[in-house]
Amino acid sequence: MVKSELIEMLADEAKIQPKIAEIAVNKIFDRMSEVLVKGEGIEIRGFGSFKVREYIGRTGNHPRTGKPIEIKPKKRPFFKVGKELRERINKNEP
Repeated sequence: MVKSELIEMLADEAKIQPKIAEIAVNKIFDRMSEVLVKGEGIEIRGFGSFKVREYIGRTGNHPRTGKPIEIKPKKRPFFKVGKELRERINKNEP
């Protein structure tokens, strides 16, 4: 599913104009992004949680040349699936 499909589905199910659904989806994603940029976490019960993980800098190897390269410290968003969603997904397995 892509963002436009999510907007369309929300508009259909909530019986609202697609433009209003688009604004709602964009506002939710914008706010979630703002919270993560601040380094805070997001928890959506039954779905999962988002947080920012910090990775320390280190020395790695260039894949082609094999020479050592410096890898800078960085932050990345991380999603951990919630128990209810994990169980729902696994129910559909054969």
